[in-house]
Amino acid sequence: MSTLHRKLLRDLLRLKGQSLAIAAVIASGVMTLILAVTTLDALTRAQSDFYASHHYPDLFVDVKRAPLGLVDHLQTLDGVSRMAPRVRAGVRLAVTGFDDPVRGQILSLPDGRQPSLNRLHLVAGSLPEAGRADQAVVSDAFAEAHGLAPGDTLEAIIDGRQTRLRLSGIARSPEVIYQAAPTDLLPDYQRYATLWMNERALANAFGMEGAFNQLLVTLQPGADAATLGNELDQALARYGATGTQTRHDQQSHRFLEEELAQQRAQAAILPTIFLAVSAFLLNVVMGRIIRTQREPLAMLKAFGYRDGELARHYGLLAGLIVLLGWALGVALGAWAARGLGGIYAEYFRFAEMHFRVPAWAMALALGVAGIAALLGTWHAVWRAVREPPAAAMRPPAPQRFRRTWLERSALGRGLGHEARIVLRHLLRHPAKAGLSVAGIALSAGLLMMGAYQLGAVDKMLDQQYRQVMRMDIELTFSEVTPARAAGELRHQPGVLAVETWRRVPVTLMHEHREYRTSLLGTEAQPQLRQILDIDGHPQALPGDGVMLTRFLAELLQAEVGDTLEIAVLDGRRQRLTLPLAALVDEPIGVGAYLQRDSLNALLGEGPAISGAWLLVDPDQADRLHRALHQLPRVAGIGLLSEAERGIRDYMDETILMFALVFVALAGSIAFGVIYNNARITFAERARELATLRVLGYTRSEVARILLGEIALITALAIPLGWLIGIGFSALLNQAFSNDLFRVPLVLTPYAFGFAAAGVIAASLVVAVLVIRRLGRLDMIGVLKAVE
Repeated sequence: MSTLHRKLLRDLLRLKGQSLAIAAVIASGVMTLILAVTTLDALTRAQSDFYASHHYPDLFVDVKRAPLGLVDHLQTLDGVSRMAPRVRAGVRLAVTGFDDPVRGQILSLPDGRQPSLNRLHLVAGSLPEAGRADQAVVSDAFAEAHGLAPGDTLEAIIDGRQTRLRLSGIARSPEVIYQAAPTDLLPDYQRYATLWMNERALANAFGMEGAFNQLLVTLQPGADAATLGNELDQALARYGATGTQTRHDQQSHRFLEEELAQQRAQAAILPTIFLAVSAFLLNVVMGRIIRTQREPLAMLKAFGYRDGELARHYGLLAGLIVLLGWALGVALGAWAARGLGGIYAEYFRFAEMHFRVPAWAMALALGVAGIAALLGTWHAVWRAVREPPAAAMRPPAPQRFRRTWLERSALGRGLGHEARIVLRHLLRHPAKAGLSVAGIALSAGLLMMGAYQLGAVDKMLDQQYRQVMRMDIELTFSEVTPARAAGELRHQPGVLAVETWRRVPVTLMHEHREYRTSLLGTEAQPQLRQILDIDGHPQALPGDGVMLTRFLAELLQAEVGDTLEIAVLDGRRQRLTLPLAALVDEPIGVGAYLQRDSLNALLGEGPAISGAWLLVDPDQADRLHRALHQLPRVAGIGLLSEAERGIRDYMDETILMFALVFVALAGSIAFGVIYNNARITFAERARELATLRVLGYTRSEVARILLGEIALITALAIPLGWLIGIGFSALLNQAFSNDLFRVPLVLTPYAFGFAAAGVIAASLVVAVLVIRRLGRLDMIGVLKAVE
């Protein structure tokens, strides 16, 4: 082993604390990149493989009722690769030992065989036998939630008719990777199910003999989806078609795409922030470490070592620290990605999902960290090795003393000797002090970004489920119902209040932009489902226009007063022209609102409703659930308390888990920065501190000087860290806003306090370590002059 290599090992052992702290900073940045990229890669590949292997369609067309004989003609349309008609029906279920209402959908299968599109991935059992009307396959998440197995039975109500179904199998499907009810944001596996049964049996139960009500289509390569969709709409308009939908309009695919979009944002933004912070800190710390090696470098040059050899030596020192941090970051990122994969496997039911760390991600992380180390080392090394050995071996010339502006002020004259020593040192080295302040401020900003996520998610959910959604139950009817049904609901056991609503599917258009959603008609001043302005105050619906969620208006680039074209996708498919009368601020989902009476009048209908919101007595909830289950018009019963619990669980397991990881990483960065700053400051000022001891200063007085500098730098860094944290939080907020939910930019005192407390806690730990090292200071060895 060469002499320089032995010196390298000794340096690593001597600097083991600082090396580990620097490696932890690098590992934090690498871990965020590996975690985000690995998760994104696993989800993307699982989606692509499942869609391809099980033939997920490109287009979906819902109709009221169309004859099967029409399919042969539709298959001749240009661009059609494969076409599959089927029957889809709403279903209500009763599960033995479970009293809450259960809703779902039931889809038809070719008798006794797999469909050509949306093939099932059987987890257990088999498909229904050909000719059997009493067998069905159930979605795996629902089966797991209730402990169901092939051979078990369910009570089902299909189109008002009760039947008993025996489970032949348990399956997954590419169209219900995300198994949530159509009106829900998150899955409720206990209260929502998807079933499949033979086509003839379902058609007979639902009154669809010789007909279909949904058409699935795959496109030929290069075919235009919009053109084919228009042709299908025209051909099926007389059969009650509600407009051709793409994958983007399907709930399962839509939510998965939004999750992938968020993962892409995280993969682009968060690792960039962490790696940029890590690179900056690495530059600062490595540069200062190299400068403390000034005299050893001069001695090596005096013994004949060339500048290039010494540069490679210190480059290797930095490289080994980078490799340690990179390896630790890759290992932690892969471990965290697999843990997160278990959570995603609960919500996204792929046929299979494999996690692997992409080689390019590892190479990118290593390259960024390596470049940061090179930049941080190169300038300091070359500045040191280019100095003549005789000059470098001499101690630095004493600095010229002069009273600083602060000392000349009234405040400065009132300071003690220790405080003036601290201020003189910082003011004489403004660049070094500024870099130390900036490094600690960046770590405080990262802490604040994590704390912002923790508080903002709670704020979003509290607003949605405490102010907006004030009902206990949301009822959905199987078809449009006369408004007098509200009177029947008021007489049900435990019902305290009833509000009805009307919903129709529409496409909103403004200039060349359009968005497919639903138009919700409510009371002029709804109480159970409030509409809030940006300040959180309830708003009344305008009498002569439509109200949009602000996020939706921004997507359409529409402002209050603009005219919107509204294409109704149901009934007589009217085209309406309405002004945009007002905007509403809601954290979850997007919507368009209109007074219910005005909506019915525009549709040319009487007082009709699509569903109702109920406020109920919790002591009579079970009785009410049983009574509602007997009402034939009720297609779905949604419990708001369970919906809130589900979304809180999801947020806790995904977004908040990410936030906690980032808080932990930011905390490690804060400790690493403060620790390295203190250790290097101690090494740079060892001669000065030892001199003060010889002059009669006590150990506690010397410690106060050193710790006072750390405290002052930390105090200056905290306000700057708050400003940086505000910027980081705003950037994250913009990246994560989508039409499913928008985390509000709410910066609470908790977030500011958390960032400050994290930095102060790290400083206190470092202070204890520095005091211990100060007690072991070798004053004689430090004060020896270089011969």
